Amino acid sequence: MKRKIITTSDGSKTIQIEDWNEQYHSIHGAINEANHVFLNHGLLFYSTLVSESSSINILEIGFGTGLNAFLTLLESERLKQNINYVGVEAYPVKEDEINQLNYVELISEEHQAEFNKIHNTPWEETHEISSRFKLNKQQKFFKDIDTKNKFDIIYFDAFGARVQPELWTEDIFAIMFNALKNNSVLVTYSAKGSVRRAMQAVGFEVERLPGPPGKREMLRAQKKSS
Repeated sequence: MKRKIITTSDGSKTIQIEDWNEQYHSIHGAINEANHVFLNHGLLFYSTLVSESSSINILEIGFGTGLNAFLTLLESERLKQNINYVGVEAYPVKEDEINQLNYVELISEEHQAEFNKIHNTPWEETHEISSRFKLNKQQKFFKDIDTKNKFDIIYFDAFGARVQPELWTEDIFAIMFNALKNNSVLVTYSAKGSVRRAMQAVGFEVERLPGPPGKREMLRAQKKSS
């Protein structure tokens, strides 16, 4: 499928799949969306639920451009919080596409080395990207995730249900539910009723929250201890 780099409303770039009219990030602002959905309502929200944690384990569904991982690395330094980050991606973004993105320029030029390391480290291995951030990139389909009771937070950033409905089913969210520890959090930019019902059907408690620019709402799901 034909792909091109486009500029979103906050000046940050993303990748568009033209055949689907679908982007890796919101056209209303890639960085704004990532901060709002995954950092503010995911990581920072979870941080308020735990009094003290030696490390936080995060699973990203749809590693894509590495933007969410990069922002999380920067936040780990600000919070002085150790983070173990697993990014799952079936079709890794190509190097020439990564080189056209302007996230470092807009966010933190002094962290260019860390952004490069996020993308240059080999897949299927755990690497220390910074003193507080470890990354393991895994190339696989989401349905093949078999981890149990490991993660504190899931960033669910798959392509939208309009183009890939098979990624937003009860079967997939059951895998997510099982991968999470008790009292953990899943966040996504989606607010579709079918997505919310699929989450609830497998045991999540789900709330609607104000969405990022260009979206009225988003969803946050919690796996509560029974």
